[in-house]
Amino acid sequence: MRSTGFRRTLIALSACSLALTACGGSNDGSADGKTRITVNCMPPKSAKVDRQFFEEDIASFEKQNPDIDVVAHDAFPCQDPKTFDAKLAGGQMENVFYTYFTDARHVVDINQAADLTPYVKELKSYPTLQKQLRDIYTVDGKVYGIPRTGYSMGLIYNRKLFEKAGLDPDKPPMTWEEVRADAKKIAALGKGTVGYADYSAQNQGGWHFTAELYAQGGDVVSADGKKATIDTPEARAVLRNLHDMRWVDDSMGSKQLLVINDAQQMMGSGKLGMYLAAPDNIPILVKEKGGNYKDLAIAPMPGGKGTLIGGDGYMFQKKDTPAQIRAGLKWLDHMFLTPGKGFLGDYVRAKKNDAPVGLPEPRLFTGAADTKDQQVKKANANVPVGNYQTFLDGNQKLRMKIEPPHAQQIYSVLDGAVSAVLTKKDADIDQLLEDASGKIDSTLARG
Repeated sequence: MRSTGFRRTLIALSACSLALTACGGSNDGSADGKTRITVNCMPPKSAKVDRQFFEEDIASFEKQNPDIDVVAHDAFPCQDPKTFDAKLAGGQMENVFYTYFTDARHVVDINQAADLTPYVKELKSYPTLQKQLRDIYTVDGKVYGIPRTGYSMGLIYNRKLFEKAGLDPDKPPMTWEEVRADAKKIAALGKGTVGYADYSAQNQGGWHFTAELYAQGGDVVSADGKKATIDTPEARAVLRNLHDMRWVDDSMGSKQLLVINDAQQMMGSGKLGMYLAAPDNIPILVKEKGGNYKDLAIAPMPGGKGTLIGGDGYMFQKKDTPAQIRAGLKWLDHMFLTPGKGFLGDYVRAKKNDAPVGLPEPRLFTGAADTKDQQVKKANANVPVGNYQTFLDGNQKLRMKIEPPHAQQIYSVLDGAVSAVLTKKDADIDQLLEDASGKIDSTLARG
């Protein structure tokens, strides 16, 4: 899922979702002697600052590459699951199109992605990108896409509530036992304060169950992707911990069946101690939910075993010409993959426009490229970077794991187990996991 929770729930605003035939990419590869490429994920006009940045970066790219014409299509969200497969099947996808990490294999399996392997050496930034992110778009040794951003889950917490509860905000909980103990102390503050919140509806409960299982060292499916692996001690520990915080400690509040917006509202209003999320939640908490940067911090996933990672990237339409592929790779380098520059990395520009600079992610690069990116980010930081250091340090020790295959179907199944535990005091955890395991096996068997 996308870390902000909009992964599968928002309605596309782009005209592309209204008329598929208007949004495809031209495959003739030329216009007025130029190589023409269509691209998507342009911010909508309602997002004025982001839209301005995107347009500025396309203009500067075309100035530097006068032989390339870029035609951008706006969309929110960048990928609408209701039309994604239809656009692919109908040959109406842009020449360079946005995908979530979890969609990469599917696009390859249905034979709708161009093989970038012969061209990827021309992408200057490619060797500097994190290998685990590059590998997501590599299938059977061939490269079919380029990662653009990545995120990993962590524990967002309220420093102010930690202090009120007598806890050290510079020493967040690092184990699930410590999460439980701290949540109990925070909930004891009363006045509607909740120690720990978790999602349990709209597939988001299954998403978080997966993240918590990774943190315990477990897996949702087997390595070959054919069988569920949730009827295990690690999965029981996840549900038992949630059950005990909810019913024994009363540290999760009485309102359940929460989704991401509920947790964000609670955290922004100062009524929530902790919840799982990625760093990109922090500016949402401040700009939309009433929070304050100085009160918000993030720690690594408790448990010390692993964390769920997600993100997005771009793939290329199967019918693209070699010239379009080369032009698209140049565009990606310019827009997203040059440290300290471009739509996501121009921290100087972002700071001037009051956009948050200094959040610990995305961490896309390695080596000298990462060093440069972090130096420019630090020099222009306008958020309290010290609040995120524990997350940065702890993440280096965790196993990074992508979402499971057929993630949305699996999350829907796991939603039932999580919601049962949080709404029924006598929920049978063993039976819930046995039933969920059978349903996931059926999903995997269908392919």
